Amino acid sequence: MSAFPEFEVVPAVDVQDGQVVQLVGGERGTGKRYGDPVEAAQRWVDAGARTLHLVDLDGAFEGERANASAIERVVEAVGDGTGVQVGGGIRSSEDARSLLDSGVDRVILGTAAVEEPGIVAEISETYPESVLVSLDAKGGEVVVSGWTEGTGIDPAEAAVRYEELGAGGILFTDVDVEGQLEGVRTEPVRRIVEATSIPVVASGGVASVEDVRALADAGAAAVVVGTALYEGRFTLREAQETV
Repeated sequence: MSAFPEFEVVPAVDVQDGQVVQLVGGERGTGKRYGDPVEAAQRWVDAGARTLHLVDLDGAFEGERANASAIERVVEAVGDGTGVQVGGGIRSSEDARSLLDSGVDRVILGTAAVEEPGIVAEISETYPESVLVSLDAKGGEVVVSGWTEGTGIDPAEAAVRYEELGAGGILFTDVDVEGQLEGVRTEPVRRIVEATSIPVVASGGVASVEDVRALADAGAAAVVVGTALYEGRFTLREAQETV
């Protein structure tokens, strides 16, 4: 099954210390808390979400899955009717496979894919189109380890490489505008869309329904929205209806 046959607005449920948190600019300790992950997830499903974006923030920073039980609870609660993509601290094909075996639709690989690109092909052999490679860019280069280390890699060039390895899509996060509610930049998204033929999921900076529309116009297959939805800047339905 191809990811995102039509454009989707995907609510983010980022988990830190068992609670939903939205970081500003990817900086640890800047987060505002939004309560229990299962309640948040249920709220977005009730509001019409077709897919949820779950991230273990502690896992992303520490390199091992720290909120696995909270994320399992969410996957169980939303059931089969809602797509679930999970990232944060997935560092091996075993980690990825255990999530996919447990009913997760897509795994998000960032640091692991950069450090060991072969892992993408390895997982894709058993689970085709199940890997979203997370390319987080700061100052025009891919960053890893919870956005703390630059790699010197160009995001569009990296996207082409991962497509060749069997990635089912690219999750592109513009870290420079992440969590700031100041709007999006469409140019970096457009560059990746033009370089590859797999779905590109855009993330970072969405503050208005106009931002959602701009990313859709830039060719994104889906947009992940966190802070703007939690802060009530617009509703999920308004975002879906704008495209």
